[in-house]
Amino acid sequence: MFNIFKKTKETLERTREAWLGKITNVFDRREYDDSLWDDLEEVLIAADVGVGASTKLVERTRARAKEEKLNEAPEVQKVLAQEMVGILKAPSNGAFTLAAGKPAILLVVGVNGTGKTTSIAKLAYSLKGQGKQVIMAAGDTFRAAAIDQLKWWGQKLGIEVIASQPGGDPGAVVFDALEAAKKRKVDYLIIDTAGRIQTKSNLMEELKKIRRVITKSEIEPQVLLVLDANTGQNGLSQAKYFTEAVHVDAVVLAKLDSTSKGGVVLGIVDELKIPIAFFGTGQEPQDLSPFVAEDFVEALLSR
Repeated sequence: MFNIFKKTKETLERTREAWLGKITNVFDRREYDDSLWDDLEEVLIAADVGVGASTKLVERTRARAKEEKLNEAPEVQKVLAQEMVGILKAPSNGAFTLAAGKPAILLVVGVNGTGKTTSIAKLAYSLKGQGKQVIMAAGDTFRAAAIDQLKWWGQKLGIEVIASQPGGDPGAVVFDALEAAKKRKVDYLIIDTAGRIQTKSNLMEELKKIRRVITKSEIEPQVLLVLDANTGQNGLSQAKYFTEAVHVDAVVLAKLDSTSKGGVVLGIVDELKIPIAFFGTGQEPQDLSPFVAEDFVEALLSR
């Protein structure tokens, strides 16, 4: 657990540098008046927490500070931290557990360029390191580069990839991958998908079709949505395209190490009502960490 916290703290360094000082300055005042709470809300919104989540955090923290008669900055900051954890743990108690099965299926969705394919490779690498057998499926048949990238990762990691020629039927690729996964009795089948939001209706129909192919095999997939932390609040509008098309079980937040917008995690969970499962911490295959709400908030607010 210590290693996870250490990695979380390192990943959030840019975010912490960008807003910890501002939060500290707000709480260092002697008077806890209306302007303090207004300024705190502004700091949170500027940190990409989002208007809704920021308002909720300030209102809850303010109410508890008044009720518990808190006047010292460390006490109030502790309450703020507790309320942040509360938001992050609200959906599914903040926990996401990978399903078990022969095979368990992970359907991974997200906009092109979010780090989706790399996140799939990282997840496959992590599972393989736990002694699990994994197959990856190149379901984004519309981009030759996506197929090539997944094949490259498969060769690098020693993990089988099921793919077709560019322009092939994604449903057929998924069907073939399912058959291969069953035959080989693998633990996990991880499926890449297209992310062309400019063709929203086509994309939604495609994702629904892929899900139907999977559920016909009497296996319910877990759907992971990959978001790029660098996009901040803009990523939420993209996310809604996918939550409208398929039921999303959890979010994988990519590139969290390369942004100062880590506060978006709170906005994502509050807005989408789905938990964060993993977050990206770098470029290497091992740079994917499970999300722990308490560790995230402590790393965010620690000096």
